Amino acid sequence: MIDRTVKMGSNVKIGEYVIIERNAVIGDNVTIGHHVVIKEDSRIGNNVTINDHSILGQTPVANKKMARKPPKYLSSLVIGDDVKIGSQCVIYRGTTIMDGVLIGDLAAIREKVTIGNNSIVGRNVMVENNTQIGQYATIQTSSYVTAYMVIEDYVFIGPCLSTSNDKYIGTRNGELKGPILRKGAKVGNNASILPGIIIGEKATVGAGAVVTKDVKPNEVVVGNPARPIHR
Repeated sequence: MIDRTVKMGSNVKIGEYVIIERNAVIGDNVTIGHHVVIKEDSRIGNNVTINDHSILGQTPVANKKMARKPPKYLSSLVIGDDVKIGSQCVIYRGTTIMDGVLIGDLAAIREKVTIGNNSIVGRNVMVENNTQIGQYATIQTSSYVTAYMVIEDYVFIGPCLSTSNDKYIGTRNGELKGPILRKGAKVGNNASILPGIIIGEKATVGAGAVVTKDVKPNEVVVGNPARPIHR
């Protein structure tokens, strides 16, 4: 079902059982797989591929228990040119995906997220709300990117990263503050980074490390708790 208000570019290929809601804009040379849902007002650029069963432009929900509820108004989802989106992905309203980004199967990207040009969000990655991801960043399989996190340009994150933003673990005390990964930082698989931690430029966090203190630029840290071994 395609709403009559949808603006469709040229050479758009649409699979079976696709739903495109009102006021969506689809660019040229877009390929849309089977059972895809594109929610109202979404903006899809040129040369975009959206694979089967993905949902674009989802609206967040809340209940009474949530301490920090999503905003009542969110801007449209914006997808740039040459973006590739895998199967069974969910991308929320209020998010901007820049040109050339690759999003793997089963990834979820919440509201008010920005992902810079040519970055990679791997299979089964969860990116929470209010997060900024720079250009040419790589986030590999099954990593958890917490809300209010900053990942700068050229950062590399191995599989199964765990991050957190709540220093007081659900008590509702204090401001939520995710880690900051500066330009060119590298994080090994299964590492954990605590709230508000800064990983400096071109620093390296070893596999399985638990980072409880800031890491200086060019420093290499390993272990639990993570300690420097080289600068």
